[in-house]
Amino acid sequence: GKWRRLERFEHGRDVSPEAVNAPDGKLVDRLRTIFDEGHGVELPDLLTDKQFAGRDPRPAAVLIPVTDRPEPGAILTQRPLDMRSHPGQVAFPGGKLDAGEDAVEAALREAHEELALDPSLVRVIGATDRYHTGTGFDVTPVLGVIPPDLPLVPNPGEVESWFEVPLSVLFDRSNYTENSTMWKGAERRYYEMHWEGYRIWGVTAAIIFNLSRRLDITESFGG
Repeated sequence: GKWRRLERFEHGRDVSPEAVNAPDGKLVDRLRTIFDEGHGVELPDLLTDKQFAGRDPRPAAVLIPVTDRPEPGAILTQRPLDMRSHPGQVAFPGGKLDAGEDAVEAALREAHEELALDPSLVRVIGATDRYHTGTGFDVTPVLGVIPPDLPLVPNPGEVESWFEVPLSVLFDRSNYTENSTMWKGAERRYYEMHWEGYRIWGVTAAIIFNLSRRLDITESFGG
C-alpha cells in the first residue's frame, strides 16, 4: 500500500550523559491513532508533480520530525544559499535512498547527516503518501516524534539553519496561499506559507498538504 506503520526502528536507548530517550507517551499514542485512522481510506486528488517528471523517478525520503511537547511542532531546514541545487529552499531533512536502504533508513540517516539527530531518538509513526516531484524524485515522507529541545547541529554543507513550526500552524491549510507558475510548458499550481522569515512552499508544502488531509492535526493540537 501507500503507507505502512513501521515498528522495527521504534527503540530508545540511553544517550550519555543526559540519558535522553525516544518519546513514548501521549503524543506518540495520539499521533499513532490519528495516523492509522487517517490512512484507512483512499483519498482522491492528492497533490503531485508526477505530470512533470520522467518515467523513472529516483526513490527518496524525508523525515517529518515532530517535537514531543505540550504544543508540538515540526522541524524544518533551510538549504544554504550558495548550493547549486535549490539554494535557500525550506525542506524536511531527507535525500535519495542509498543502495539497500528503505525509506525509513534513508530518512533517519539523512536527518543524522543534516542535523546530527540521533536515529535512536526518533519514534517512527509511519510512512505516508509518496510524492512525485517534477525534478524526478519519488519521495516517501516518514513521520516521527523526537524529544524537544535537542541540540541539533546543522551540517554547513547541507543546511543553512533549522527552525520549528507549531503543528497547529503548519498543518492548517488556511495559512497557505495558492499560486501558479508556468513550468516545463505547463501551469504548475503550488502552495506557500511564510513563517518568521522562512518561505515554506513547493514540494514541502505539498507534502504537508497531503498529510494534513490524513491527520486531524489542527483539531487535535490546536490549543
